[in-house]
Formats: sequence, structure tokens, C-alpha cells
Amino acid sequence: MSNETNNTSSIISKVWNFCNTLRDDGVSYGDYLEQLTYLLFLKMADEFSKPPYNRKLPIPKAYNWESLVAKRGADLENHYSNLLRELSQSKGVLGQIFTKSQNKIQDPAKLFKLIDMIDKEQWSTMGADVKGKIYEGLLEKNAEDTKSGAGQYFTPRALIRAMVECVRPEPMKVIADPACGTGGFFLAAYDFIANPNNYSLNREQKEFLKHKTFFGNEIVAGTRRMALMNLFLHNIGDFESENFISPADALVADSGLRVDYVLANPPFGKKSSMTFTNDEGEQDSEDLTYNRQDFWVTTSNKQLNFVQHIHTMLKSDGRAAVVLPDNVLFEGGAGETIRKKLLETTNLHTILRLPTGIFYKPGVKANVLFFDNKPASKNAQTEEIWFYDFRTNMHFTLKKNPLHFEDLKDFIECYNPLNINKRKETYNADTNPEGRWRKFTYDEIIERDKTSLDITWIKDKSLTDLDNLPDPDLLANDIIENLKACIESFEEMMLTINGK
Repeated sequence: MSNETNNTSSIISKVWNFCNTLRDDGVSYGDYLEQLTYLLFLKMADEFSKPPYNRKLPIPKAYNWESLVAKRGADLENHYSNLLRELSQSKGVLGQIFTKSQNKIQDPAKLFKLIDMIDKEQWSTMGADVKGKIYEGLLEKNAEDTKSGAGQYFTPRALIRAMVECVRPEPMKVIADPACGTGGFFLAAYDFIANPNNYSLNREQKEFLKHKTFFGNEIVAGTRRMALMNLFLHNIGDFESENFISPADALVADSGLRVDYVLANPPFGKKSSMTFTNDEGEQDSEDLTYNRQDFWVTTSNKQLNFVQHIHTMLKSDGRAAVVLPDNVLFEGGAGETIRKKLLETTNLHTILRLPTGIFYKPGVKANVLFFDNKPASKNAQTEEIWFYDFRTNMHFTLKKNPLHFEDLKDFIECYNPLNINKRKETYNADTNPEGRWRKFTYDEIIERDKTSLDITWIKDKSLTDLDNLPDPDLLANDIIENLKACIESFEEMMLTINGK
């Protein structure tokens, strides 16, 4: 093992171990991540302000890294709290990193130890892959903390990478995610474009990739902060970059931004809602609808609104890959209208049916829809849709049998990203009825009830082959996930009945 590898492992170990120490004091992974974000940003700014970089950065001397290192005990605690408050008023990325920041480490001795640990490393010379590995690891741990709900902001990285491998984004193109969470899609797209096996980038292309490629929205301040830092540690953006992750709700209005690619996993939950205080002074909520001229239909269904918004965002030749729940494939009313419009105005060429057990929210049944925008035409732009059933007889769990990139390689090969016009079905009614890759024509789809895209054809072995049941843990996990999904659906139904 090389010295560099040893050093990387040592740093990761230190960061993780200190996290566990703080958890004994009730500091969650999320809180630890926030404090680490503030301190890492300040330390790296300090390093870049010195030789050989000598950069002038917008951090007041009274609140820079050296001001922290020089203090101890109650003085340190008070100064750190004041520092967070002052820097939250800053402009640009600096202000976004520190927005609504608070000190969550109440023990000054442990705060000093964390500062000392960070101070002993030279972060500016550390490879982006090392810094990224540390931070991404903490983000994933945070997502596993189901009580915090952080899992909804974290899409499985294996799935993200597979989606990017299929879309194959090109240099000098703009990529957007209107619900970007912690920035996973941006990182995977960056890695793909920066990979010399895919492209040989010149200086202009590298600058564009760093500063002008990515645009996102994230309405949760803490999650937006983590996304900005995650990108920053992966060499995307800079201290004085324009803020390319907006705090605005992407669905409220058409920002006018038109992009080449949208890669996204919009938030789970069917309905958009807003909370308010009623006449009795109690907290209440109501369904939130977005009245936009560019939308095909008005609905309070969050995912259906994201589909419409993403369609608006795309350039005339723009391409999208979006994770969406099953209800988008079969829901009537607004859902049927939007599916028909999507088939008419875009080439909805591929649907990947995802298994349960891969998301941090239990019971989620989701799909990836791949569609390319097309200029207006009298005929429907979708001629055929290729389905890959990665759900039937597939069993994953987050801990014992997690999803790996290798699990999706067969799908990528079937997708044939270098030439999607030369695809071949693996399904055959006579010789291979278990084939997972099958196409349906536009006419076949449009004749289905409500233009439903909820299509399966492989026999579920758990219903027929009792001698080859999955591992009991997997079965138990499936039962738990289905029960949780049923409870959630019931709760949504009761809220609707009660008019909330």
C-alpha cells in the first residue's frame, strides 16, 4: 500500500472517528456534516490566501481560520457562534455556505479538537477524489439516519452513475437538476466529462465544466449547503463563484433557463402542500398547485409538476433522465394527460423499472424515464418505448444486499448509449419469456387503459416457486417496505378526505 493511500485512509479514519465521538454527545451525522462544512471551507480559504496561491478572498480577517485557531474554551465557543452569524450575511457562495448556520457542538474542548484535526491537514493540495470520498461517505451515513429524513436527498450513487453512463453528457453543455439534494447527479456528470477515457478537454472546456455547466435548485438550506460544499470539494465552483444552486422552489415559475440535460430525482411524496396558521391559531396545510402557462395541466401532484417543469427546461434538442414513482406511469386524470403530451412532444424512448430496497425511504417503487425533447410536429415524437424490468424477482436491501453499479451493467449494454437506434430485445415470447429488455410501439401504448406505462411481463417467482424463496431477511424487508408504503398511502388518503 502506498504512502498516499495510507494517508488517505488515516484522514478518513480520523474524520469518521471524531463523528462517532460527537454522536455520544447527541450530535447527529447531519449536524456534524454542517460543522465540518463550515470549518473545512474556512481552512481551505486560509490555505488559498497564502503562498503559492496568495488569493484575496472575501472573508474578514476577524472571522478567518486563524481567528479560530487562536482561541480556547468559552472564548472559542462565543467567537465561533459570532463568526457563523457574521458570515451568513455574506454574498455569493460564502453566504450560501453559512446561511442559517449555528454551532451544534456545545463542548468547547471538542470543538477545539475538531478544529485542531482539520488544521493539521493541508486540504488544498489533497486530491479532489480524497476530499470527495470523505464527504460523500458522511453524506451517505447521514442518509442512513432514517429519523432525520435525510435519505430523501440522497439518490443511490450506483443508479446515478448508470443514468449518466446512458445519457453520456458532452463538454460545453449545460446540466440542470431542479431538486438537486446533495448534488449527486452533478458529481457523476462531472466525473464522466472529466474522465480522459471519454473526452480530452482543452482549457476552455475545463473552465466551462468548473464554472458554467451545472445549475440546480434546493429549497432546504442545510441540504443546499451540503450540495455546495460537496461540489466545491470535488473541484466544481470556487470561493467567489456565482451561486449556481438556487434556494428557490423550481416549480413556482419558469426561470427562463434552458438546458441541454436534466438529470434528477424529484422529492418523494405525491402532493405539494403549504403549511399556514388558520383562524384558530393552529397549524394547517393545503394542497399547493402551480398555475403556469407553460404547464399542460394544473395539479397538486408534485412529480407530475416536475415532469412538466423539466420539459419546459429542456432546449429543443435537450435530453432528460428522471427518477419517478410508479404513480406517474398509471395515474389517471392529470397523469394521463401528461403521459400523452410527453409521448407527443418528446421521444420517451426508455423506461427502467427499478426494484424496491435501493432507496433510503422504504417501500418506494420507482422508475427512470429517459426522454429527448423534439421540435413541434403533427405526429407523436415517440415511436416506441423500450422497457427494462429490473424489478421482478430482483431483491436488494440497503445493508445486506445493496445495489452496485455492476448490477446495472446489463441495462446499460441493452440501452446501447453509443447508438440507441441499434437495440435488440432480449425478450422473446417463445424462447426467452424472462428477457428483461422489451419494446412496445406507440400504438400499443396509446391503446392501453389511461395510456398506462405500468408494464410488466416476467412471472414473479415468489408467487409460483415456493421451493426457491428469497432469503428470509429479504422477504421480511419486502414485507416491511410494503406495509410502510400502505400506511403512507392510507395517511395521504385520510388527509385528502379530511380536506388537509
